[in-house]
Amino acid sequence: MDSSIPPINIHRTTLRIAVGALFFMAGLCFASWASRIATVQQTMGLSDAALGAVLFSLPVGLMLSLPFSGWVITKIGSKRLLLSAILFYGAALVSLGLAKNTFQLICCLLCYGFASNAVNISVNTQAVANEGMYDKPIMAFFHGLWSLAGFTGAGIGTFMIARGIDPFHHFIIILSILIIGVIIASRFLYDDYGVATKEVKSTLTLSERLKLMIPLLTLGSIAFCSMICEGAMFDWSVIYFKKVIEAPIALQGIGFTAFMGTMAGGRFIADGFAHRFGLKRTLQVSGSLTATGLLIAVIFPYFYTALAGFLLVGIGVSSVVPMVYSAAGKSKTMSAGVALAAVSTIGFIGFLVGPPVIGFIAGLATLRASFLFIAVMGTSVVVLSTRAKLDS
Repeated sequence: MDSSIPPINIHRTTLRIAVGALFFMAGLCFASWASRIATVQQTMGLSDAALGAVLFSLPVGLMLSLPFSGWVITKIGSKRLLLSAILFYGAALVSLGLAKNTFQLICCLLCYGFASNAVNISVNTQAVANEGMYDKPIMAFFHGLWSLAGFTGAGIGTFMIARGIDPFHHFIIILSILIIGVIIASRFLYDDYGVATKEVKSTLTLSERLKLMIPLLTLGSIAFCSMICEGAMFDWSVIYFKKVIEAPIALQGIGFTAFMGTMAGGRFIADGFAHRFGLKRTLQVSGSLTATGLLIAVIFPYFYTALAGFLLVGIGVSSVVPMVYSAAGKSKTMSAGVALAAVSTIGFIGFLVGPPVIGFIAGLATLRASFLFIAVMGTSVVVLSTRAKLDS
């Protein structure tokens, strides 16, 4: 058990179920919006370019939330922030269904992104506390539930579209699920309000402070490289199968589905692997699988080889963020919430810059060449993990 976590008067399995439920609800909320983007685009008559510009509001809101969430979690605790943020997340989702014009949609997306990150940091802080009650990693399990909720949300969205149910009524149902879930789970979360935060002593010199921050910066850099890969696969995998593989229209999304499937599945086995082989080896293997999968897809641009490559990439990226978050939450220089906010900030920058960088390289050269850049990022995860002072 992690000695840095204060005693928790909740059974670890009960806390695990409650935190897992909130991870699932967060993933369900995220996927519900993603499943109705095309509907909103059609309703508002937005071009692809206009939609892209509007959707950028979401990551802007998320980035604005990063410093706020890191600060407020030290004031009110992760439990209070999580419960309020996830309800705000659901309310912001409903507001997206009510938006009547582009300006309203942008404002709602800013709020949605803001709430999304507050939920992300607070729920991961709860997960770190729960993990401290075990003698093995369990963080990837929670992220696996988030991914599983993504599939569930996509399925619900498909059903709603087929039934002709508009986004507002769809989102009201999701908000109702969140409210019920919060009412039930709130009794079983870890209340860390008033727990003293661990801060670097003010007597330390600037160089000493920076030295203590190096482990977090390293973790953030590993997350940055992996999330470049993840963001690029989210935005470009379908296009790769369309333009490079020249797959039939009905199969152009299979690469993305394969990637998402192995990413979700990989998270359910990552904890066991990390427990047996250690954090460093897990990150090394993850980066190697990511780079290998992308190289296969680039060197052998055929349907089945590219599909196999994308399956490997999904497994590769699946464990990096959960493992990095777990390590950050055990920081000896600051509270778990603040450490998670710092690492999340660095990592999410990678998620943001990855897709446009791929587009830029594709414009200068080819899409295949741009995917080689993603392979380099996977290799960077291996290099950084090997050189970093991580628990073996």
